[in-house]
Amino acid sequence: MQERLSGKKAIVTGAAQGIGKAVALRLAQEGADVVAADLNVAKAEETAQEIRKLGRCALAYGINLANVSEIQPLVGRAVAEFGRIDILVNVAGISQTKPFAEVTEQDWDSITDVNQKGLVFIIQAVAAQMVKQVPQAVKAAGKADRSYGKIVNFSSISGRRGRPLQLVYAASKTATISITQSAALALAPYNINVNALAPSVVRTPMWEQIARDRGRLLGTDPERAMQEFVERIPLKRAGTPEDVAAAVAFLCSPDSDYITGQTLNVDGGFEMD
Repeated sequence: MQERLSGKKAIVTGAAQGIGKAVALRLAQEGADVVAADLNVAKAEETAQEIRKLGRCALAYGINLANVSEIQPLVGRAVAEFGRIDILVNVAGISQTKPFAEVTEQDWDSITDVNQKGLVFIIQAVAAQMVKQVPQAVKAAGKADRSYGKIVNFSSISGRRGRPLQLVYAASKTATISITQSAALALAPYNINVNALAPSVVRTPMWEQIARDRGRLLGTDPERAMQEFVERIPLKRAGTPEDVAAAVAFLCSPDSDYITGQTLNVDGGFEMD
């Protein structure tokens, strides 16, 4: 595999399993050293061990992104370990499947604390470090000669269109698109690229839980609930974590230096906009 990220230092949140783990491994395969950050630090360590087997450096770090006070220590530890941060991939997120009329204030807060608030403040903290790394001569010139950082956020097809059983999650993922655009504009003078992905059905623990919840609410088998989504995908299959990780690797590589503020659907054609 071409090492497009050789020498780069990355933080991946939600790296314990599913898409986040696949992303962390793909970045390592492409040459990056990785901080695998997750609420489940034991599983994050399993990811880190797999990265080390690839010959890369890795650090597992436990964090609850709902607690903003935990974010700066993560950034500090990453810099202490690797000396810099070149890449941030924000995979961590919370989903919920619940009828619109039953959503509570607690539901809203618990999901948006991670998916919106946590996202904003980890971007802010890592971007500040990335800006520090931009040479002073480049700052004085007012324009950068190359990319000085890559930030990739995770929206969802649910962020493209409202979902009656995913009110809070869908709202938070729509917000992710706006947050991505705002950050891209703010960081463009430093050639720090900020983009997002919007996956559809990907077989991960999160999607399996969504299928179980939908099946319970709609009175159908969970696998059938999953298949109903898949049947609406033009490519007629669910995505894999590796499908998504490949798109992330592109957005973290020099191949995407002229792309910023965009949200890329990785959904087999489910949404076309």
